Amino acid sequence: MSWLRTAVNKAVEVGNKNNLTRNFRNYADTVVHHAGQAVAEGAKLLQDRIASRNVRSVKQTVKRLEEAAISCRGSERVMLLRSWLIALKEIEKLASSSSEGSQKSLGQILASEDERENPKRTSMVLYYDSDIGGAPMDFREVFLQSQALEGITVSMIIEAPNDEEISLLLEMFGLCLTGGKEIHNAIVSSIQDLATAFSSYQDEVLVKREELLQFAQSAITGLKIRADLVRMESEASDLKKKLDQMSTLLKLPKGGHDNASETTTEAAIEDLKVALAEIRIRSTLEGILQKKKLAVNNGDSPEIHAQKVDKLKVLSESLANSSIKAEKRISDHRLQKEEALTVRVVKANETDEREKEIVAEISELEKQRDQLEAELKKVHISLVAANARLHNVREERDHFYEANDQIVAHLKTKEDELSKSISACKVEAKVLHTWINFLEDTWLLQSSYVETKNKQVVDELERHEDYFVNFAITLLSAYKVCSTFRWKKYLL
Repeated sequence: MSWLRTAVNKAVEVGNKNNLTRNFRNYADTVVHHAGQAVAEGAKLLQDRIASRNVRSVKQTVKRLEEAAISCRGSERVMLLRSWLIALKEIEKLASSSSEGSQKSLGQILASEDERENPKRTSMVLYYDSDIGGAPMDFREVFLQSQALEGITVSMIIEAPNDEEISLLLEMFGLCLTGGKEIHNAIVSSIQDLATAFSSYQDEVLVKREELLQFAQSAITGLKIRADLVRMESEASDLKKKLDQMSTLLKLPKGGHDNASETTTEAAIEDLKVALAEIRIRSTLEGILQKKKLAVNNGDSPEIHAQKVDKLKVLSESLANSSIKAEKRISDHRLQKEEALTVRVVKANETDEREKEIVAEISELEKQRDQLEAELKKVHISLVAANARLHNVREERDHFYEANDQIVAHLKTKEDELSKSISACKVEAKVLHTWINFLEDTWLLQSSYVETKNKQVVDELERHEDYFVNFAITLLSAYKVCSTFRWKKYLL
């Protein structure tokens, strides 16, 4: 605050002996002193504030929210979404009612400027992180700080949501994600597509299911509203409203009246107080806007996003190449199987012909046995020999059939395994393609949001700086005229 005291001293150094200068100096010293006292007593005020509220631990609440988001299924998940939505809407309702009743008088503006760090006391539950410190947070800030929204999204990818869950999720997206209703509908539709693809993805080949879920989780994080950004926007809006109200109340002193009274001096002092309060507010607003400019980006950086998409594309191409190779091997195995079956048919025909010939020979020999009893012994020997040959041929055929069946069964098993591998590769490639589309869509939405926000913040900073310079010039010129007038009056 030393710069403020120096500026005030230079602005009034001409009229060092009048009451206006002394009062103004005293007020500037008081402002600097109060600023130091506020820093020294900040810890005590924060403890007193926390003691008078229903305060819970941020870490424990975040842990419970994330565990519930992952573990709940079915009706429990619907109840969980409803409870979260009710809490978020209640916070939104309180914020809206607080902004509607923000009209104040000049005395209230100055008082609230000195006490702007003290939040409005309410009966709602607040959350405090004793390790980090800072102001207590409401449920919406803790919810946005946690990974609960990402967890419930992953849960709905693992187990597809029903119509009621989709409706509740859309309402939550409206309170927690950037973009409008059409964007939220597109995200929910993409989540349903991911759930459909994920349900058919059972056999992992190159990509782990958990890795895909992590990619989807990081994409939702990139679209989520940042809690600190919401707080900064709220603080900036309150400060702008105060500036608008103070601009109508600020009246700069004008010279040229020889009969100025003590009442005019007191009014000038009050105007100086208002001017100093406005300078403090604008300095605070500039700091908030600078922090807001740095806090716009969220989620993955462009490099990490490109790495994820490139990795999925490379894996998708690898799966496609593996499928082509497997199909070629199946084609080769089918050719081998056809050749084996052809050989089997030829061998079976040959065996059938030989069997028929031998059967005919046996019949002829039996007839000869009846006709030629004299040659019975010779015929009997021939019959035994023929039977032996028949047995050998049939045994040879059975052995051949058994070996051929084993070959065919082995080729069939290989073909089934390769077919299963092709099916898994195709399913996984389809899942990866769906993930790529989802990541690219969410990245486009995130990039558009970041670019729009950056442009708004830059324009707002430029307007603020121009106004601040013009205001300082006008203020110093006016007080220079006032001081000159006082000096002339003193000389007379």
